[in-house]
Order: sequence, then structure tokens, then C-alpha cells
Amino acid sequence: MNLKDYIKNIPNYPKEGIIFRDITPLIQDADAFRYTIDEFNKYAIECGANKIASPEARGFIFGAPVSAMTKKSFALVRKPGKLPRKTISEEYSLEYGKNILCMHEDSIQPGDKVLIVDDLLATGGTSLAACHLIEKLGGEVVGLIFVIELVDLKGRETLKDYVVKSLVEYEGE
Repeated sequence: MNLKDYIKNIPNYPKEGIIFRDITPLIQDADAFRYTIDEFNKYAIECGANKIASPEARGFIFGAPVSAMTKKSFALVRKPGKLPRKTISEEYSLEYGKNILCMHEDSIQPGDKVLIVDDLLATGGTSLAACHLIEKLGGEVVGLIFVIELVDLKGRETLKDYVVKSLVEYEGE
């Protein structure tokens, strides 16, 4: 299945010169969504993960079904103030400023083999912060998988110490 057929290109959104890759049509199509989740499931098994982690919010759309279908527990990666129990945090850089991600301190156990599931790999900053959180808790990141990779933004370089897989790549478009 060619997932690009289910990703809508929105020019000049959210600002002039940007092409936004809208995954809404992919999620709305039951067969395309199921195909995507099946591919993620295969990779979760292949990389030996025993836990799935996803950053909010679109990562949850893909990570939760992978967790349920592969019977691997799910760890939430969220913005500050969104988790009710004791958390750890990681600050990371954005193009213009900084952001913070958090996880419950008991969401990863030492020795857990964690697959990070998300919708989009751009610069890799969010994913790298998630990797650092998992490692602070004693987990091992065994892979990262994305629906879309924006190759020109060089997220793989940011994540050079990890195994990265994407289902669809956009380069120079």
C-alpha cells in the first residue's frame, strides 16, 4: 500500500513556504490505518520491544493500538502539567526556543526495551528528548518508528545513535 496516497499535502500551512503533511485522511481510512498499525506491530516484534512509548498527541493515535495489539505496555510522553504523579523531565531545543517533555517516573523500568512510535520525524528534537527520558529511567531505546520522515530536516542525524524507521519519506518537496 502506498501511504502517500492517504497523506494530504497542504501548501503554505501553518505559514508561507511550508507544506504540511496531513495524516488525517490516513487515519480516516480504515484499511490505510490498519496497514500502518500492522507495519508498526511488525517492527515492535522485530526489534524486541517489551514497551511502547509515544509523545503526545498524534503519537498516541499510533502508539496505543500498537501497544494493545502486541500486548506491550504503553508509556506516555507528555508536556509539563499533564501527568498527575511524580515525573521526570527533559528540556530540548526548538527552532525558536525550548520545550520540555515529561514521563511518570515509574513508566519505564530498568532493562525495559522501548520502541518509540510517532507520526512524524522532522528535526528529531522531540524524539531525542523522549530517548533521554527513557534512558534516565534505565530503559533501552531499541528503535523509533514514524509514519512520515521529512528527510531534508535531518532528524536521522539528530537520532544517529538509534535505529530509525519510517514508512514514508518526503525529500525536497
